[in-house]
Amino acid sequence: MKFSRRNLIKSLAALGSVGFSTKVLAQDKSNPNNLPPNLPEWTPDLGAGVDENPYGSPSEFESNVIRRNVPWLTASSQSSVNFTPLQDLEGIVTPNGLCFERHHGGVAEINPTDYRLMVNGLVNREMIFSIEDLKRFPQVNKFYFLECAANGGMEWKGAQLNGCQYTFGMVHNVQYTGVKLSDLLRETGLKPKAKWVLAEGSDTSGMTRSIPIEKILDDCLIVWAMNGEALRPEQGYPARLVVPGWEGNMWIKWIRRLEFGDKPYMTREETSKYTDLLTDGKARMFTWVMEAKSVVTSPSPEKPILYKGTQQLRGLAWSGKGKIKRVDVSLDGGKNWRTAQLHAPIMTKSLVRFTLPFEWRGEELLIQSRAMDETGYVQPYIQDLQKIRGKNSIYHNNSIATWLVSKSGKVDNVRLG
Repeated sequence: MKFSRRNLIKSLAALGSVGFSTKVLAQDKSNPNNLPPNLPEWTPDLGAGVDENPYGSPSEFESNVIRRNVPWLTASSQSSVNFTPLQDLEGIVTPNGLCFERHHGGVAEINPTDYRLMVNGLVNREMIFSIEDLKRFPQVNKFYFLECAANGGMEWKGAQLNGCQYTFGMVHNVQYTGVKLSDLLRETGLKPKAKWVLAEGSDTSGMTRSIPIEKILDDCLIVWAMNGEALRPEQGYPARLVVPGWEGNMWIKWIRRLEFGDKPYMTREETSKYTDLLTDGKARMFTWVMEAKSVVTSPSPEKPILYKGTQQLRGLAWSGKGKIKRVDVSLDGGKNWRTAQLHAPIMTKSLVRFTLPFEWRGEELLIQSRAMDETGYVQPYIQDLQKIRGKNSIYHNNSIATWLVSKSGKVDNVRLG
């Protein structure tokens, strides 16, 4: 298309028709000396050479995009959790340096030369594998989300933490590289009585979990890389277990042993911890699956609405049961729903990005999102979960959340009903 005054006017008119105008520039806090048609300050001088930063790092202007923790949730630096800045991310891939982490006894530093994975118990051949041994098996590359069972756990008794990162940030999504456990077990064989696996980590907390054999043979992996590079120490370097769609504490980091037995091992982490406490004092056990969930990342408490006009609502959805089929969005607290656009790729047990354009004229909004997965499961309200479990539980809160957008564009975490 040729540029002319007429075409320029048509283009500007088109922008105005979708809510953009010169009012947007009023929100611009840039240095006016660097705005067109002025020559920007970064143009006259040569930039830094690539050899000055051999391992790439983000721009200094993105230094606020980091993992964060909550002081009262952090017992010590050796027993802590931090949160992924979901509101600042694009697409579905979480950069390795921003993946949330939870450890119970600090980060283990393991020389890969010394690493060994032991397989024992009810197997035909007890074996020990090095990292190089594992890499000789057929390799798989899979995208999966990892979510802590306690993600959103503080919200059981009401809106507690005001932030997308703090409320939902115990989840990340990466591409894992490793070997299927079903392939590995062809070498060891399994005895008919083998029904459960004790997965044991090699950190000081001795993190262990029982996993049924059906899951192990279905889609579990031993992995050594994520997003194309070696696991980071806080993510289990040099090798970890991946249990797709199930709660993150079962994805044992620094995996050192798989013991096959005929019954669950009833370890500390699956008896006194990671159970769903009911109103009568009893606990639901073995509630492994992370069911369908979604979060609106913008607008959110960290991403207020800055100006009137067309907005792009953005969010993430996931399900431990398979693929996300649909996400609906409400701007009025659940009275009316619109179906959002799901962006490819849509993969099983992986985050999916959704968006929905809407017009904002300065009115108050109550923003919610509701995910449905391919099994037909629909994300519930907190009241539906509490009818079954009461308010004592802190795990498996996949309820619909609400962001309150005020007339100024500020966003807060609220509870309805």
